[in-house]
Amino acid sequence: MSPARTTVLETEEHQALRAAVAALGKRYGRDYMTRVVANDGHPDELWTDAAKLGYLGVNLPEEYGGGGGGIAELSIVLEELGAAGSPLLMMVVSPAICGTVIARFGTEAQKRAWLPGLADGSRTMAFGITEPDAGSNSHRITTTARRDPDSGDWLLTGRKVFISGVDIADATLIVGRTSDARTGNLKPCLFIVPRDTPGFERRQIAMELQAAEKQFELVLDDVRLPADALVGDEDAGLLQLFAGLNPERIMTAAFALGMGRYALNRATEYAKERSVWKAPIGAHQAIAHPLAQCHIEIELARLMMQKAARLYDDGEDMAAGEAANMAKLAAADACVKAVDQAVHTLGGNGLTKEFGLASLIVASRVARIAPVSREMILNYVSHQTLGLPKSY
Repeated sequence: MSPARTTVLETEEHQALRAAVAALGKRYGRDYMTRVVANDGHPDELWTDAAKLGYLGVNLPEEYGGGGGGIAELSIVLEELGAAGSPLLMMVVSPAICGTVIARFGTEAQKRAWLPGLADGSRTMAFGITEPDAGSNSHRITTTARRDPDSGDWLLTGRKVFISGVDIADATLIVGRTSDARTGNLKPCLFIVPRDTPGFERRQIAMELQAAEKQFELVLDDVRLPADALVGDEDAGLLQLFAGLNPERIMTAAFALGMGRYALNRATEYAKERSVWKAPIGAHQAIAHPLAQCHIEIELARLMMQKAARLYDDGEDMAAGEAANMAKLAAADACVKAVDQAVHTLGGNGLTKEFGLASLIVASRVARIAPVSREMILNYVSHQTLGLPKSY
């Protein structure tokens, strides 16, 4: 499984990182991840090896044990692992969202408590934003945080759904809302909630999706947290929230691109070898052209992902927001198309466990649905970029 051909646009360091991660991914591959899921386990060995090599914390500050890079480097890691058939979905959540938010806005104590562990893989964090009645509308989040006037503690109450990896995470970064004393409005804030905190309960959601990372519904019933559980400034609001959501979109694009590349590579290999008449089926345009189109769309989506990562790492948050959304949409669409075409290319074999493509039909939809739907991205681009009237 060769790494992506990006020599013109990437530095020598990025090229070397791609090659090294691709080699690690090849040692594990799709068979390893399939066994992990079949045994209801987690990819602990791959996670540990990736951590030892410095890949999990490549985006985190060096002074806290990270690699000193950015989302550009972290997205390379996830894409190449995915292209080898062994993506680590918790990379989207733990180092990309939670690590970035704490590195940018956390107190010195929070940085020292969490970033070294996130960087070396010994600690993980989940991220809780989605709610049963909020969905894509973050303004309808009802998880609220209020101060205990006597102790200064925070009390969190609410529910979250479709939260990944809570069972293995040491803590969850919860998005709640606090009351603004000046306006009476609710504003978003982020809180670190350790896994075993009293009143913090989880229930696994039964999913058709076959993945090592389980999905959970969370219930917070007057969860008491110390004052220093609040990340950053209580008044920063959306700035802190989107500091984590933009990397999430970029990393989701990387996740989708890796999966799309894996499916396309499997289909291409099959089309070169499978002969029904006199020539391999890949010699027929009806097979070759759709695969070529998938390759083109994957390459175009990667360009937008690289642009988004560069803008974000350069501190251009507003421009990165637009590019991150576009990259996520383009990569998700390219992934779904590549998986579908790969299965179609293999015919009946595309639905067998031997070739490992059928389960990707469901998995490829994840990038279209989460963390934000393609329709909401189109809404964003239509009114934020094109200046059209807002429809919602």
